Amino acid sequence: MNELSSRYNPKEVEDRIYQSWQDNNLFSAKANPDKKPFCIVIPPPNVTGILHMGHALNSTYQDILIRLKRMQGFESLWVPGTDHAGIATQNVVERKLSKEGLKRQDLGREEFLEKVWLWKEEYGSTIIHQLKKLGASCDWQRARFTMDEQYSEAVKEVFVRLWNKGLIYQDNKIINWCPRCQTALSDEEAPHRQVQGNLYYLRYPVKQASGLKPQASGQAKKTGDRRQAAGGYIVVATTRPETMLGDTAVAVNPKDRRYKKLIGESLILPLINREIKIIADEMVDMKFGTGAVKVTPAHDPNDYVLGKKHNLEFINVMSADGRMNTFARDYKDMDRFEAREVILEDLKEKGFLEKIQPHNLSAGHCYRCHTIIEPYLSRQWFVKMKPLAGPAIEAVKDGRIKFHPKRWMKVYLNWMENIQDWCISRQIWWGHRIPVWYCLDCKKEAVASVEAPSVCRACNSANLKQDEDVLDTWFSSWLWPFATFGWPTQELTNPRTQELNYFYPTSVLVTAPEIIFFWVARMIMAGFEFMGKEPFRDVYIHGTVRDIEGKKMSKSLGNIIDPLEVIDQYGTDALRFSLVSLTSAGQDVYLSSQKFELGRNFANKLWNASRFSLMNLDLSLVNTDLCALFAKERLELADRWILSRFYSMLGSLGKALDNYRFNDASGILYEFIWHEFCDWYLELAKPGLAPNPQSSVSGQNKNTQIVLYKVLEKTLRCLHPFMPFITEEIWQKLNESSGSIMTQPWPHIQKQMIDKPSEAKMSLAINVITVIRNLKSQMKIPQTQGVRVLILCGDKKTASALDEVSKYIAHLAKVESLGVRPELAERKKSVSAVLGKLRIFLEVEGLLDIESEIGRLSKEASALTQDIKSKESRLKNQAFLKKAPIEIVEKEKELLLSNKEKLTSLRKTIDELKT
Repeated sequence: MNELSSRYNPKEVEDRIYQSWQDNNLFSAKANPDKKPFCIVIPPPNVTGILHMGHALNSTYQDILIRLKRMQGFESLWVPGTDHAGIATQNVVERKLSKEGLKRQDLGREEFLEKVWLWKEEYGSTIIHQLKKLGASCDWQRARFTMDEQYSEAVKEVFVRLWNKGLIYQDNKIINWCPRCQTALSDEEAPHRQVQGNLYYLRYPVKQASGLKPQASGQAKKTGDRRQAAGGYIVVATTRPETMLGDTAVAVNPKDRRYKKLIGESLILPLINREIKIIADEMVDMKFGTGAVKVTPAHDPNDYVLGKKHNLEFINVMSADGRMNTFARDYKDMDRFEAREVILEDLKEKGFLEKIQPHNLSAGHCYRCHTIIEPYLSRQWFVKMKPLAGPAIEAVKDGRIKFHPKRWMKVYLNWMENIQDWCISRQIWWGHRIPVWYCLDCKKEAVASVEAPSVCRACNSANLKQDEDVLDTWFSSWLWPFATFGWPTQELTNPRTQELNYFYPTSVLVTAPEIIFFWVARMIMAGFEFMGKEPFRDVYIHGTVRDIEGKKMSKSLGNIIDPLEVIDQYGTDALRFSLVSLTSAGQDVYLSSQKFELGRNFANKLWNASRFSLMNLDLSLVNTDLCALFAKERLELADRWILSRFYSMLGSLGKALDNYRFNDASGILYEFIWHEFCDWYLELAKPGLAPNPQSSVSGQNKNTQIVLYKVLEKTLRCLHPFMPFITEEIWQKLNESSGSIMTQPWPHIQKQMIDKPSEAKMSLAINVITVIRNLKSQMKIPQTQGVRVLILCGDKKTASALDEVSKYIAHLAKVESLGVRPELAERKKSVSAVLGKLRIFLEVEGLLDIESEIGRLSKEASALTQDIKSKESRLKNQAFLKKAPIEIVEKEKELLLSNKEKLTSLRKTIDELKT
């Protein structure tokens, strides 16, 4: 029995179908010399992750491409895997331990890592199961983890190679430090956010020299910076007064006349009473604050540069946990923000605090725990990036790697051309431990090695210790496009090497804009450095998923839409199709739960159309040689039209997909399936499918059956990459013996079937039918009511086309009499509408009470007039325009325009009924 159930129920279909795909190993791929490769490596989700809308959008795009290329005959491989996510995973396990009253230090490194591995085994595959729920057709047998044994070997190999080239070094530098996670962070891991802070103006007394005498702050003259300096102090402005305890200079611009005479003089650091110098440097912005700035080389990146340049002392006044250390003297052990308040009170009491001004500032935050980071002097490991950046820059400039949309190319190049060295060490335990060993006996130079050395090369001692730090998580994931294939194994007989040579470079990377620097740029650099070529040829950057008001979805805002809940309510296909349809190329998408009804309704429309088709098809007929059963010239106009429209649609769809315009592609499919196929062709085909005594094939029209089958099955193949489950379920009813739809070839364009004259004629018929239906609706005439219609047409060619399509107009608009004339003769009471150069009259005399109808329409016109005035008033209200979401304002504008058009039409109809 090939009938579909009366309603589509995704819960009865999706898990069963996905399991069948896996049971039949349909996602697997291997090196195949008879096929071209197409490969995507998944941006590996964190092992701590759960599926969110960003994952859903990203994975849907990738799955569309993989399923498309699989059907187009490529050996298509989608490599899955997860990232060990150093800081994030360690935080999760530490939080779990804290509930037991423990810290990781209580367990020690080895026991803590055992706990992390246990957690990973228990919870680390959650995101993988959820991606399967989304329909992801990854080759799951190839799933990789960035701390797999083989992958770890690749990470160590890369470190050693860079070490040997002199590209890895260790140095004391100002880095981003998270006091909560107690680890260094790269600049990309410490995104800046605007926060409301203060600018604190502090008075630093001038040492009694050069005739300058300090005076009490209460006696200070308020007549400018120069007089303040002459009066015995310099005022500096800072946003972080707690760091003043580590000041070792005050800097002014050498061009600043206010301070010229003071350059080289000494100041007394308040609270600490340490003598510091006034130095001159062009780095100082004369317009910031008072033009004099405190210099804290151990706590600010710009001050670090000044400290190096002027040979200043570096004094670190904080511990790793953000508490003040012994150099902070009386403030030792206070939290940095607690110390700030106490220091300000002390400065105020002693007359050193001049004023406080509100000040918006940009502060770095830990990308994992969101703690405000501390610029911190620390000894860390770095990679020299400029030597690696050159080939990666050229590859994008010369077009070997293309960004889609193109605007991201500029963003990428700007960052790459100004690239800074990469801090790769992290002070945590979970991750790839840095493969550097130190001899505890001779304490000579460190050694980097893939294998742990047994003895010191300098003194032959076995007393060696490995570096305590681990590598930045991104140091492993930048190798993802080739390390997933077993690199650095190079034996030609090894299957992994053969696959690396076959699938690398991969084809396209699909990712989000926030990791262009974290990951995309670094993968390109690693590809050229270790493989000698680009890791992928195209980079598609999609937008961010936001709520309906444009806010980024987050737990704290409570605006998250759980994709698994959407799947449970509407089905996976509805989720996928809605996401793609609503997201313009590279733009952010604004979501509400209701928007997924778009995909649900589309799935139901397709299901009902397919159900009708199956009920009217003789599959024993249509599964024979299709081309031999009919010739194009014997087809009805409606059949020629739908075939032409399908192949025209197929061409547009291919162009959209080739250019990563996914929402254009979904729109093309939606328009063809919903409107042209379901709304029009199925209605046009019904007479041809009805029992026909002269037909020898089950009393049905043979050609119409074949065309219906041909268009439906090809349309299902086109839609499959977007909506894999429902298309598979329908396909199995339509083609029981042909296997899965995902193994079928992508339809190819048959140009001989594209018939533009037939498209033009049917377009004319559809437009005329639509006008007649609208006139009926306006006059409250039932659509099933037979009517008389007159069309004024002065063009003979159009008149001939109208004659050819008259049977379709009569059938679908329920027209009993259709006249086509070049001029208007006598006519009964009618209403009309203009369609291009045509004027269409619908006779209403005898169908309704004219006077009553005039009264009804006049009331509608009056109500519309009032509504128009109300909307115009609202759209002039500045308070409404400022407070209302953009979407609401735009909707009001659209309604206003629509109502004005309706009013014009109503008034015209009233005038016609009165004449």
